[in-house]
Amino acid sequence: MKKLLLNIALTCLALCSYAQQQALINYGNNKEAGGYKTINGIRMYYEIYGSGKPLVLLHGSGGSIKNGRPKIDYFKQYYKVIAIDSRAHGKSVDSTTENLTYEQMASDIKVLLDSLHIDSAYVLGQSDGGILGLLLAIHYPGKLARLACYGANIFPGREAIFDEIDQLITDSLKVTQQLNTKRLYSLLAYQPHISEADLNKIKCPVLLMSGDRDIIRLEHTLKIFYAIPNSNLFIMPGATHYGSVEKRELFNQVVSDFLNRPFSKRSTVELLTQKH
Repeated sequence: MKKLLLNIALTCLALCSYAQQQALINYGNNKEAGGYKTINGIRMYYEIYGSGKPLVLLHGSGGSIKNGRPKIDYFKQYYKVIAIDSRAHGKSVDSTTENLTYEQMASDIKVLLDSLHIDSAYVLGQSDGGILGLLLAIHYPGKLARLACYGANIFPGREAIFDEIDQLITDSLKVTQQLNTKRLYSLLAYQPHISEADLNKIKCPVLLMSGDRDIIRLEHTLKIFYAIPNSNLFIMPGATHYGSVEKRELFNQVVSDFLNRPFSKRSTVELLTQKH
């Protein structure tokens, strides 16, 4: 009995120690895991955790590596997680003043991966990060083994996002004075410009995700889904644009299933008619 109690006590201590260690990790400002690379005229900041197949984490507009804590905590157990602060975000140093473009930001990620000698990676993108993932798959197909994106859009405006959000972006752009904030709102207001023909060029398997209460219209997500030949679709029930945090266990399960299982796009029609 004493030995059993001792084992339980040691296990509890180990778990507490691990929990404290996790809580102490300062994601987004971790000197032990972080580094800079000079990329396309900026100093791009990134952090690396875990080992195995590379998994690139791309945050949304106005976000940073810090927002990826739940994803990093989970996925670093199974992958080499490369979390990136996009141009004009987080700790990435961008002293340029020209307008931001998603194409430039996608190029930044590609060059960073080249500098890290990563030929092929999984990519997981949230919102703007999902847009960047789509552009990477279109323009640099060899870099992506699989792409999972949540809450992405392929053009701006009210056909893609709800009227109230579009108005909020427009109003914010009118009143903001800070240069970098204006650059970010301009990006949301006037970009991206990805055609269905562009999406049709994507060769890697893609998992498209959205909340059923997202700011992205469901019909817009369906448009993207139908345009990508090798794609799966997941609509998270009772979730907003931030479903990856609101229902993190479900999100992690769905993404893990997509990354680990053989990709399939077999339909019920094919199943019932025995077509292969």
